[in-house]
Formats: sequence, structure tokens, C-alpha cells
Amino acid sequence: MSTVSGADPALVADAVEFCSRLIRFDTSNFGGGRSRGERPCAEWIAQLLADAGYDPLVLESAPGRANTVARIPGADRTAPALLVHAHLDVVPVAAEDWSVDPFGGEVRDGAVWGRGALDMKNMAAMTLAVVCSLARDGIVPPRDIVLAFVADEEDTGAYGSGFLVREHAGLFAGVRVAIGESGGHAVHLPDGSRLYPIATGERGSAWMNLEAAGPAGHGSRPNPGNAVAALAGAVARLAQHRWPVHLTPTVAALVDGLSTHLGVDVDLTDPAGLDQFGEAAVLVASTMSNSLNPTMLRAGYKHNVIPSTATAGVDGRILPGAQDAFFATVDRLLGGRVSRTFVNYDEPVTARHDSPDFAAMAAALRACDPQALILPYCMAGGTDAKAFSRLGIECYGFAPGTTPPGFAYGDYVHGVDERVLVDSLAFGAAVLGRYVTAEPA
Repeated sequence: MSTVSGADPALVADAVEFCSRLIRFDTSNFGGGRSRGERPCAEWIAQLLADAGYDPLVLESAPGRANTVARIPGADRTAPALLVHAHLDVVPVAAEDWSVDPFGGEVRDGAVWGRGALDMKNMAAMTLAVVCSLARDGIVPPRDIVLAFVADEEDTGAYGSGFLVREHAGLFAGVRVAIGESGGHAVHLPDGSRLYPIATGERGSAWMNLEAAGPAGHGSRPNPGNAVAALAGAVARLAQHRWPVHLTPTVAALVDGLSTHLGVDVDLTDPAGLDQFGEAAVLVASTMSNSLNPTMLRAGYKHNVIPSTATAGVDGRILPGAQDAFFATVDRLLGGRVSRTFVNYDEPVTARHDSPDFAAMAAALRACDPQALILPYCMAGGTDAKAFSRLGIECYGFAPGTTPPGFAYGDYVHGVDERVLVDSLAFGAAVLGRYVTAEPA
């Protein structure tokens, strides 16, 4: 089925079958608590794990919003445990734009098609294939492995990882390291080599509501306290602000590693200079600074009435270690007329790239691709790592996979005709299998 050298046919077949089956569960998450629900999918996973001899729990945070957790005992029960997590929910689709049924899980043209194929039912499928393989072959991992298949990552995580951390933290006792979404996937460089970036950081999220207040009045009369004007000015200042470059240790290591490997000298103040990194430029561009984007505006109800309030929604993203500078800048740009309140705030996440687990991930990748270049990177957005890190867990983005040059991986995530290549599932499952059965030195 796969052209990946040395791939275990049974492992690959399971990864493909499980990915297809997971896609056929419509777990669309519309945000704001509105969802098709993850429970049927979570229950299917629980039954699969139970059939393999494990002891899963299905934990419902709200009607239909379910999570499946299981602990696989390791050879050394006293060793720090590993968490492998994947979210079951997906973003909605406009089915009429697709060339296939987005929830059909069709396998054709060397790929599994459907919503969630890349984000991130592929990782859930590979994880299930690996642990079923361990059970089938009687292999005991060196340390406990905790599996968490969670709800609601595509919104705030409140019904998924947030719920588990808040209400069931005991399930993660002894866990010191976690792997989850993003990272470990091939990025093709201009010299023909392959970079496999492992996420050792995530920018924090600050979703805020802004509000300006002023006297209501008739639209035909002067109104120096106009709330709409005050808000519009503040939103414009925020949108026009150019955030300074702030290299975290993770991003600096990525830039230095790419520059050395490619033999280039990049001026980070010149956006065009990043083009020398080829496909890897996007890994750097979004994580050199904080950012803030206005996303919503609300005010008024009639053309000739000046409203007493005006509100806006903004999405702020914050680099590790840059929280104080971010909020000081926001407050300065808002001025005295506009206040801010949090809708959702998650601290940035950071992990070491000189740790034994990072080295074990790198070794697993190189075992499957001896020419792999391994470097750390910081995710521009966020994942369930933000919740799990609150338990003192060191969280990495490591969902390995591979694609040929020219495959528009990023365009398919949350996009039309999302699909994962069978070869990517084969490669990723092989890498995961090596990593979870290796004992970090």
C-alpha cells in the first residue's frame, strides 16, 4: 500500500483504515459551544482500545462533548510518563466546494480524503495504529504512555483539554513530556534537503473585546465623545502598529540552523530576505514578533443615531517571554477612551530543544529519513499544549509526516479537499512507533 521503505504493512493498513474511519465521524466544531459533538468518535476509539486490551475512559464535559483517555503501563512504572494527545473535532466545511464527500473518508489516488485528514485525525489514526501494534506484538513501552483524544481544540479547548486539566488532572499523574499537534512534518528546502521542525514553543493567545463609551446623540450634531470614532481610532492604531522583532531562543535556533545549513545570511528586518529559506520561511515569519489583528466590529443600530457604546474583537498572539511588552503596547495604543477585557487568554508555551525527548524524536525521524535536518520552531498559533502545560508538562509539537515537494500542505489544513497521503501516514506511524518505544537517554 505504501512506498515508504521498510514500512510495516499491518501498521500502515491500520493507520489508513483508522484515519478513514475517524473522518467519517462528523465532529464539526462551530465555536461558542456549538458542535456536532465528539462522543460517537470518542466511543469508537474507546472500543478500539478496549479490543486491544487497554482500559480507556470516556469522559463527557457536556452533552455530546466527549474525551477518551487511556494509560498504557510501561516497563518502568516509576519513570516519567509520556502524554500523546490529539483532538477529535474539526472545523466546519462548505461541502458544495469539495470534489469529494468531506466526511466520506475516501481512499484514492494515494491519499485519505476528508475534513480532519491533516488536522488532526491523521495523528489520532497513527497513534491508534502504533498502540494497537504494540498490543498485537506484545511490546511494553519503556515508560507509561497516556493517550488523550480530546474535544474542542478548534475553539477554546474548554470542553476538551481544559476540562481534563481542570477536572481530571489525576489521569496525568507522573506525566512530564507530551507530544501533540504540529511539528515533525517534512519541509522542503531550496537545496533539495528536508527539514523536520519540532515545535518547542507556541505563541500565547489573547482574544480580547475592546469597548469605547460616550454620549449617545443625534447623527446630525457634533459629538466629540463619539464612541464609534474613539473605537475606530484605537482599532486603526492597533492594526497599523509594526511589532518589533523579538527572537526567542527557539526561533533564534531555527534561524541559525537554517542559515548555517543553507549557507545564507538573512536580514530579519527585510521580509523578502526570508525567501532564502524557501518553504521554511513561513516557520520564521509569523514567530519573530508579537501580533494583533482586529477581527470583529459592532456598533449602532441606525444611521442617524450616535450609539453610546462601540465594541471590537481582536486576536493577539504573544511570544514566550514577551507578555509584559505586548500588553503595555496594547494599552498605550488603545489610549484613555477604550477598555479591554479578555474573552480567552492562554500563556505562551515553551519547551527545551536540548532535552532527551527532543533528541529521541530527532533519532526516530533520522531512522526513517537519514538525511533529515532537525531543528526546533515556535508555532504561530496554539494547540491543546496550552492546557496540558499548566500541569507542568513539557509540551512538544510532534505529529510526523511527509509530502513530496510542491504538495500544498498548508492550503489543505482548514481548506477544501483536505487529504493526507498514505505515504505520510506510513512514515508518521513508523516514526511514532520508534519514538514511543525508545527510552530517552
